[in-house]
Order: sequence, then C-alpha cells, then structure tokens
Amino acid sequence: MDYEKLMSVMRRLSLEAGDKIMEVYGRDDFDVKSKSDDSPVTAADEAADAIISAGLRAAFPDVMLVTEEQSATHEAKGDTFLIVDPLDGTKEFIHRRGDFTVNIALVERGQPTRGIVYAPAKGRMFFTLADGTSVEETGALDKEKMGETKTITVSDADNSALMVVASKSHRDQATDDYIAKYQVEDMKSAGSSLKFCLIATGEADIYPRLGRTMEWDTAAGHAVLRGAGGEVVRFDNHTPLAYGKADFANPFFIAYAPSVALKPA
Repeated sequence: MDYEKLMSVMRRLSLEAGDKIMEVYGRDDFDVKSKSDDSPVTAADEAADAIISAGLRAAFPDVMLVTEEQSATHEAKGDTFLIVDPLDGTKEFIHRRGDFTVNIALVERGQPTRGIVYAPAKGRMFFTLADGTSVEETGALDKEKMGETKTITVSDADNSALMVVASKSHRDQATDDYIAKYQVEDMKSAGSSLKFCLIATGEADIYPRLGRTMEWDTAAGHAVLRGAGGEVVRFDNHTPLAYGKADFANPFFIAYAPSVALKPA
C-alpha cells in the first residue's frame, strides 16, 4: 500500500464529503429514513458515501472496500480492507448537535493502521500520517494542500483523577456502573468517533463502550488513537479489538491511554 497516496486521497475525500454533509445540514429540513436495523439515514449519509466510495475505488481498485451504506459490501471477507462510515453520528446530525464525523480507515491483518476522522461542523480533522503517527490539522482545511499539523499523543493519566468520555446518545446504567470502578475527576460526553480522538489528543483518558457498534463506526478513530499511542481492547478479556469479523459487529470495548490501570469487566 502506498500510504502517502492513501492519506492524501482519504483527506481529500473526507473534505469533499464534509462539504456535501454541511450542505444538507444547512437546509431548513431534510428527510430521515430508517434502514433495516431501524437506524436513521439521511441524504447526507448517501451523498457522502457516493463521493468516498467512488474515490476510493478509483484510487485503489484492488483493495477490498466495506462501507456502511452499501449492504452488498458487508458480504466481503478478508482481514485487509478499506472501511467507511460516511456520516458517523447520524442522530447527532439529525438533532443538529454537531458531533458527527466522516470516517475512513485502512485495516491490515485485522488491525486499523491508517485512518481519518473529520468533524465538518466543528472544523476538526484528525488523521494518521503515512508513517502511522497521528496528527490534528489546524487552520483552514484546503482540499488540495495539507495545512499545518500538530502531533497528538495520549495523556499520562492520573489514575486518582481520570477524565472519562462517554457516548452522548448511548449512555446506560451498565456503562455508569463500570465507570464507577474508577476514580473520576470529570466526565465528557461526545458523539461519534470523536470520543477516540479526545483520548488521542489527551483531552480524555478512557472511553468504555458497552453497547452495539460496527467496525465502520470504530476503525478510523481506532487508527487515530493507535497512532497517538492509545489502545482499544475488548471489554470482556482486554485482548485487542480485531477487525474483519464475519458480520463486522464489535463486542463491547474500552479505548484508553495505556497509563490507565484498567479495571476488570
């Protein structure tokens, strides 16, 4: 894989998709449909998916592609592939809360190695460079040229005063019970894959997810977090979260800075 080309293409496509998403977001009204699993989908999801999938297929025709909005791709089998969630956090988008992202990632041998998370409503973009390290791009986001970036890295966590981030739309009692095992200084809530990025930048220390997610929800954020020195493990046994599973469904997991002393499930 040509990682320089990959990251250039991912970055450009995420910005193009973000423009289309914000075009729909700015309308007075837009239709919301339900998919077979009752999750919502909008014209923004579909338009962003069309942009990203066409761009990736043109640039990397020989690489397997899995995208949330194209169910036919969910039949693909393999441990190395590109994976896309064109609009992660559709509920945040519908409720106009801004915590939605464009997610594109490369999974190699079952682990996400490169990825980009772009939050168009917040103007924040996080991605891995060709060498696998993670950065946040600052300033104006130009489609043709990368601007200034700053290297991001996970926190040196204080286990007597942890910063926890949890889901905005999927918080439940089981999550609260697990969080209660830690000494918590403060908590943040965030939507979509931004939770991974808050750990990657050191703005939070740990994100436990005791709820349903799919690989396209997590791969890009996982890649960014890995490139910043963080880890994502299964909730039940603390082994690394793997990708390329038969149904692309994730078990419960914990994303964290390695300095956090993890508690058992």
